[in-house]
Amino acid sequence: MAEKELLQEREEKLNAIIERGVSPYGGRFDRSITAREVADGAGDVRLAGRIVTMRNHGKAAFADLEDLSGRIQLYLQQDLLGSVFDLYQLLDIGDIVGISGEPFRTRTGQLTVKVKELTLLSKSSRPLPEKWHGLKDVETRFRQRYLDLISNPEVREVFVARSLIVSHIRQRLNAEGFLEVETPMMHPIAGGAEARPFVTHHNTLDMELYLRIAPELYLKRLLVGGLEKVYEINRSFRNEGISPLHNPEFTMLELYLAYADYNRMAEVAEGLILHLLETNIPGVNRLGNKVNYQGAEVDMSPPWRRATLSDLMKEYAGISDLRDRAKLLACLQKEGAPCTGTETVFDLLDTLFKLKVQPKLVSPVFVMDYPREISPLAKSKPEDAETVERFELFIAGMEIGNAYSELNDPKEQHRRFAEEVKHNRPDRSKSVDEDYILALSYGMPPAGGLGIGIDRLVMFLTNQPSIREVILFPLLRPQAVIPK
Repeated sequence: MAEKELLQEREEKLNAIIERGVSPYGGRFDRSITAREVADGAGDVRLAGRIVTMRNHGKAAFADLEDLSGRIQLYLQQDLLGSVFDLYQLLDIGDIVGISGEPFRTRTGQLTVKVKELTLLSKSSRPLPEKWHGLKDVETRFRQRYLDLISNPEVREVFVARSLIVSHIRQRLNAEGFLEVETPMMHPIAGGAEARPFVTHHNTLDMELYLRIAPELYLKRLLVGGLEKVYEINRSFRNEGISPLHNPEFTMLELYLAYADYNRMAEVAEGLILHLLETNIPGVNRLGNKVNYQGAEVDMSPPWRRATLSDLMKEYAGISDLRDRAKLLACLQKEGAPCTGTETVFDLLDTLFKLKVQPKLVSPVFVMDYPREISPLAKSKPEDAETVERFELFIAGMEIGNAYSELNDPKEQHRRFAEEVKHNRPDRSKSVDEDYILALSYGMPPAGGLGIGIDRLVMFLTNQPSIREVILFPLLRPQAVIPK
């Protein structure tokens, strides 16, 4: 049937239900059990969920009822239900009902509930997508996530797993004495990371504000205030491109530990992710110490490798001096990478790293020790002022985490901020955060800070190829309006 005819048919059934004096959009229904929990000999049960299949056989009918836990078959008899059976005849796939009945086994051994009472809880005015055989179109899946969740049970499993992953992260950190906090999402200065911000305006105060790029500078203010172990699972925003690894709105874990350094943060990151693998979270893709991610076997066995950025660039790209612009440019040109000639030495370094090194980092690697110029918030190594104590954690070729030994010298931090301002880009102008410098001047303890991208971590643990598969409502380009 054409969509117009299907909609008309459902509208006629809706009107027929109303004429019978039945509300098509019911109210409270107390369930006693979920579909997965139904068992033989359980006595009468009360279930609610969506009808996903219907098979009519004259004076009897079978249907499948689905809730979050799974499916259960229903058996309906006209002799038992009387006029309620006539109501069932007006239902459609997609309708939400409540039933009470008795579990039994059919002759083929299938667990089924013989329906004794049926209550309509919500009439579905539209048919499920693609004649209820599943929703596959990617754009439709993301634009109408509710249909995706109805049609694809494996999608529901991913988001249940995501919720459990975040819950177990909280439990682990709380058990280790970390305090969960909340910091502002609107900042007077765009700081804490290198990215283009979203800009807004507060009318009453007549001031420009920025959606947070990262919560770092506020969390470190709390270290100054004596909160020695803090974390935030936060929403952050970066006004940049969209890709399989990037969404403008994303979720990040940031934690700070007083009297620690980046080596301690590596231990925290490794322990936390291994804990998630050992917790047996449903939907997490694990076999022993191995994780299968998009066809690649990732060995998660500890201890994870630690290697300096300099050593990895030499190993995979043949570059021994990270600041040698000519060699970096020559190497990129040899690889056929597009270069405009306006790139900084660190732009070239980043591009070459992503091209030659990052794809090789399949099993977990802590990439240690970065140039000071690209890490203004990290403490320099005692033996080398131009290199900072920073690592990035890569798993399956993805950057999962970032950590510093936090810079706590207010004069040096002010100098670094001023250096950033001197090299401002038109699309992401920087300013000196004087209030943060003021906070540092009261004394911040030596500390380690760690950020982990929750979305990418969930991608890896649930074997999803795109960040849009693990964000319920990813940002999409508006649909073009087709003139009638």
